[in-house]
Amino acid sequence: MRAKRLPEDVRPYRTIGPFDDATLPAGLRRTHDLAEDTWGLVELTEGTISFVWEDEGGETLDLSAPAQIVVPPRVPHHVESNGAFRLSITFLRK
Repeated sequence: MRAKRLPEDVRPYRTIGPFDDATLPAGLRRTHDLAEDTWGLVELTEGTISFVWEDEGGETLDLSAPAQIVVPPRVPHHVESNGAFRLSITFLRK
């Protein structure tokens, strides 16, 4: 299940980044998912990326700054760079 919005009952507990093409961790470039009850908010502030959903009916979203994408728990995904970019990720939970 993918969501367009964060649930109202989640709160931020950690932010990582900002990252660019040189500093984006390898783990974000390969398939991964978030723990149960953990949500992510990817904030792209510069450039473009491709965000790839790897669940059933997976799709690739080509995002241009400014952009945000909500990542629900347990949905496999990864990020692909399309040149220069800057992004941060905030993790949230109940």
